[in-house]
Amino acid sequence: MRNLLYTTAIILFAVTATGCKKYLDINTSPNQPTQATINGLLTRGTLNTALNVYRVSTNVTSYYVQYLASSNTASPLDTYDDVDISTTWTNLYDNMTDIYDLEKLAAEKGATQYQGVAKILMAMNLQYIHSLWGDAPYNAAFSAETLTPSYDNAQSVFQTCIKLLDDGISLLGQTGSTITIPTSATNNPDLVHKGATAAWVRTAHALKARLLNQLSKTSQYNTANIFAELSVAYTSTAHDAFITTFDVRNPWNQVALNNRNLLLDGWLSEQFIDAMNGKTYGIFDPRLPLMTDTTKYGDYRGTPNGKGRSGSGVSFEETYINLTGYYSSTNSPLFIVTYEELKFIEAEAAFRSNDKLRAYDAYLEGIKANMNKMGVSVASRDAYVSHASVSVGSANITLDLIFKEKYKALFLNPETWNDARRYNYQYKDFELPLNRVVNNYIRRMVYPSIEISRNGANVPPNVTDVTQNLWWDQ
Repeated sequence: MRNLLYTTAIILFAVTATGCKKYLDINTSPNQPTQATINGLLTRGTLNTALNVYRVSTNVTSYYVQYLASSNTASPLDTYDDVDISTTWTNLYDNMTDIYDLEKLAAEKGATQYQGVAKILMAMNLQYIHSLWGDAPYNAAFSAETLTPSYDNAQSVFQTCIKLLDDGISLLGQTGSTITIPTSATNNPDLVHKGATAAWVRTAHALKARLLNQLSKTSQYNTANIFAELSVAYTSTAHDAFITTFDVRNPWNQVALNNRNLLLDGWLSEQFIDAMNGKTYGIFDPRLPLMTDTTKYGDYRGTPNGKGRSGSGVSFEETYINLTGYYSSTNSPLFIVTYEELKFIEAEAAFRSNDKLRAYDAYLEGIKANMNKMGVSVASRDAYVSHASVSVGSANITLDLIFKEKYKALFLNPETWNDARRYNYQYKDFELPLNRVVNNYIRRMVYPSIEISRNGANVPPNVTDVTQNLWWDQ
């Protein structure tokens, strides 16, 4: 899938660019240069990788795990209707095309640092294709020879993600890169790790741990392999992968701004609010005031998925993503993968290995790390952690507790939909949406119309059931 017309990079580097051909595009401009700069491609690749985390979340996953709810009754996203997310598919493949060009250009120049980062960025985007759709074009996707690439099966796509990460780690371990990524704190083309190759290696291992943990329902699940990746990944929140550089603002801030201006969006689900406000678990979570504002009644009220708003939408009768929240202020970090996620992966793997002491310690550390990062006071943090429903002791740690706290700590992260499917949506009081189209929890996306119209002969047939399990979710 090669670009005919690149979008000009919006920040840091004026990228004079267009690339080659991509089957999603239909025409070319004879007036633009044919090759982007290597730094411009890196800027665009890192920016859009983080933005794709947001795009997958806001267009798909945050409604399915009920972080968000539509303000409109029977909204298709809320009710498991067949939603066409062609834009999300295009966003992912457009960025993977740019990253393919980055990797190719870096290889031609002997710039192994750039090439290694490109491999990791490719895996970051391809994992979403895999987790949303399963089978997908990859090996033939970036060839200029075809506009209708064949599909790789889902397990092959998964293994490709692992290999990309391994290759990235290997390339970043080499010396003698002909071009090195700048390490300046400002005006850096690498928006994620600012040219710190060791940080990219840690992130690659973190992503491998995430992917290997997704196999918990399969015979391929291996906790020793997960622990091995965790041992060389993050050791604190200082290692998190995220961006804080945007064209104008963090995209969740734009959601909050749109909502304030009556383009209703960012409404928080009753499921999530009740998990945080004490209704579901019997303890108020001190992170909630750092995410949203109280209603006009002085409390926190969510919107039931599928029901729509109960009030006018303009008088603060329910809670929304706000303009000053930890995840939604103008310059809030947009996270890709975090230390606390890894601690909950460790907790789950340790529990499944019958090492409850390690599981319990990792579970508590995941909670504390997220609260510390968000700025929860020490007193409030300790009061929460010491509550009888949280500090249960290592003998009483359960997967229910681990998944509950991971769900809270990974607010708005698409990985939580993978968790929900692996966990069979067994969160306490989690309910199917009102006005639902199907009577089972959603398990996958159907292929988007843009792909069916342009590459229909290769699209897997009979993928019309959103309750159909993907290979790792059997």
